[in-house]
Amino acid sequence: MRPSILRRLLRSIASTAVLGVVAATLSTVTAVPPAAAAGGLQQVTGFGSNPGNLQMYEYAPAGLPTGAPLVIALHGCTQTANDYYTNAGWPKYADLWKFAVVFPQTTSANNSLSCFGWFDPAEDTRGKGEAASIVQMVEHAKQQYGSDGRRVYVTGLSAGGAMTADLLAAYPDVFAGGSVASGLPAQCATSQAAASGCQTGPQKLTPAQWGDKVRGSYPGYSGPWPRVAIWQGTSDYTVYPANATALRDQWTDVWGIGQTPSSTTTLPGNTTRSVYNDASGQPAVETYSISGMGHGLAVSPGSGTDQCGRTAAYFLSSICSTYHTGVFWGLDQGAPGDGGEDPLPAPSGLTVTGVTGTSASLSWGAVAGASSYAVYRDGSKVAQPASTAFTDTGLSAGTAYRYTVAAVDASGAVGGVSSQVTATTTSGATGACYTATNYAQVAAGRAHTTGGYVYANGSEQNMGLYNVFVTHTLRESPAGWFVIADTGCTA
Repeated sequence: MRPSILRRLLRSIASTAVLGVVAATLSTVTAVPPAAAAGGLQQVTGFGSNPGNLQMYEYAPAGLPTGAPLVIALHGCTQTANDYYTNAGWPKYADLWKFAVVFPQTTSANNSLSCFGWFDPAEDTRGKGEAASIVQMVEHAKQQYGSDGRRVYVTGLSAGGAMTADLLAAYPDVFAGGSVASGLPAQCATSQAAASGCQTGPQKLTPAQWGDKVRGSYPGYSGPWPRVAIWQGTSDYTVYPANATALRDQWTDVWGIGQTPSSTTTLPGNTTRSVYNDASGQPAVETYSISGMGHGLAVSPGSGTDQCGRTAAYFLSSICSTYHTGVFWGLDQGAPGDGGEDPLPAPSGLTVTGVTGTSASLSWGAVAGASSYAVYRDGSKVAQPASTAFTDTGLSAGTAYRYTVAAVDASGAVGGVSSQVTATTTSGATGACYTATNYAQVAAGRAHTTGGYVYANGSEQNMGLYNVFVTHTLRESPAGWFVIADTGCTA
């Protein structure tokens, strides 16, 4: 028997301990059949040498322009490409915002539960196995659709999320951004034996140690790094929430920014978004913590712009994670211009000129040739004034909102998008501060324990061992959200 075949057989036999615990209630494991082309989903063959023995499916909307973005979407264990195509909501936004989507698929031929090999260095590292096959799919799609190589993104659920993190680490020169849903930090496990331990509680590494796992995946790479969104349910007992904390530590360290959020926002579906800005003030890492959600991808069936998907096994009704991920990547703003003439440049000098408890005022520099300006709040267009100033009203108190602006010419063509600014409405009160031992912080309901360590509620910052010998100051803002404030806390 060829070594590669033997290796795949051994992985298949052992895989019931690896993210296949999502199907532990099944008395038997059945092979997942290849996905059938459903509607616009089409299989592609001959996309490369395919060292990882994967299948390639794709969806492209009618009228897709050249230079459009490209998204790679990875399914979870026991799922198919068709499951992800049908339930995750990506076709809706591909139609709306004009980009192509590739859905790689692994099968029981690779793993008995159809899990991507996120724990196997022969499959998830640069130039190897499944990772190399996925990059071959990227290159094929770029040539087929004329996709913009600077705007290629990857997302995935569970084992697909873990593989997403590995791909971002191994191929930061290929992917401009990623989104990890109920997944694990890059290179958390490098063997079958270590995989289950990562799921229930990853190693207690420092942010620098987690970051080293990314830097070691492509030695010598000097940037830019991908922008990363992290989605996690607080009641996920398959891939524990500590993995989201480790992912945040890993990618904020890679970006060279701290683990304290630049802003926090409450979103629908009991979701808290924390934003970690880079040195230029742009979001580099975002975490989305969904209170009470278990293991799966967050969807929100409905016809609204920010609603998507269908509920099914591991597609859980809460919030449309696909919409918010697409906005984070900037997919909603499309390519500048109309493709016929040079686009208008991005407005400069976007500034927050004032806030109240319910409003935010903005101003920006004029653009020659502009007849109006499109104003975007959190990625959604909210107004198109003719002037270079706008006041957004009806906002929630004590909430951070992100704004960008683009010039629009007389034909309606939208130009380049400005740099982003954040406006935080006033709340009328500041957060309270609490100094106590880790034991007392947990007893007071401001923190919780996992694996003998204490984590601040909301931010999930690691506070150290669960005992009476370690003391921290926690600042609460907004209510129920705590961050470590040992160096200074203004109540």
